[in-house]
Amino acid sequence: MLRIHFAPEDFARIRLTRAPDPLWEIVGSLHRFQTTRGRWAYADWYRSAREALVGRGLDAAVRRLLIPVVPRARYFPDFLTPLESSEGLERGLEAIRGAPPARVAREVRRLDEVNGAPGWAERLPERHTREEFVKLLGAYHDAVIAPHHDRICARLAGEHALRARQTLDAGIDGLLAGLTPAVRWDPPVLRIDYVEDRDVHLRGRGLRLIPSYFCWQMPIALADDSLPPVLVYPLHRSRSPVSEGPPDTSLVALLGKTRAAALRALAPGATTSELARSLGVSPATVTHHTSVLRDAGLTTSRRYRNTVLHTLTPLGAALLRPGFQPEARDAAPVPGRPAPSRSPQQPHR
Repeated sequence: MLRIHFAPEDFARIRLTRAPDPLWEIVGSLHRFQTTRGRWAYADWYRSAREALVGRGLDAAVRRLLIPVVPRARYFPDFLTPLESSEGLERGLEAIRGAPPARVAREVRRLDEVNGAPGWAERLPERHTREEFVKLLGAYHDAVIAPHHDRICARLAGEHALRARQTLDAGIDGLLAGLTPAVRWDPPVLRIDYVEDRDVHLRGRGLRLIPSYFCWQMPIALADDSLPPVLVYPLHRSRSPVSEGPPDTSLVALLGKTRAAALRALAPGATTSELARSLGVSPATVTHHTSVLRDAGLTTSRRYRNTVLHTLTPLGAALLRPGFQPEARDAAPVPGRPAPSRSPQQPHR
């Protein structure tokens, strides 16, 4: 159990990252290679990532150099996930290059004590070794993370919209209580299912919340309590991630392929540009589809500054529930499309 203790001044210093943290995504993706747990949620990525690593001749280096120092275990070095990574991959890699050798040596020793470190890792305090290591991290990111950047950004944008509304509706208590089933808010302590028993006292430093596409089930925190506190938590929450995979047959029959995909992608909320990126269509096309969905009573749209945020109505959310059968409902057909067939052979899930 990890217990994060909040002081009164910490509540005003909670921050939720808006964009993917590339080094934390690298860590999470390396962990996905080390276990079959949750692989169903990343099946398409897992296959394409393996092919990319083999195709670029990186598979052996990843097994020999990356996975041993980023184990899916109780400890891995904090210098591999610096704060600067929130500003982009290059800033994060530069921070790894410039990490103080004494700190790197200390964390590698701890890795060896807790999990066992490969023999070559004792050279990581040397600048040249770290330069080569950073090149490998960059090549790995280019091969298996960058091709999925738009999907990851769309998921995080939806997460940000969801948490923003959650905070507006229920305050900070609602935000902290709803992060993930592994997190429980017992004011003023955030209790997290964890690999070890620890207490972290924020003492006015606040907490940076990092939603992660590749983090699975159990959140992650930095091992060194003296560093700026972060909590990395998973985006995936069910066996049917709403923004991934093809829409089911019944939704396609009712709405059409693109609008069915749009409805599923809007479950956590999204702006016009975020939805366009998620669906791979133009913003003008998205505007047309969201207008149709809105006119049918399935979504709502609200302008905020220079963006339009689209969210589901209760009827729209009901269509995404498992077992929904359009032929059994009295909802009006979507404008611009014929009414669905009511044949008893209509497929359903």
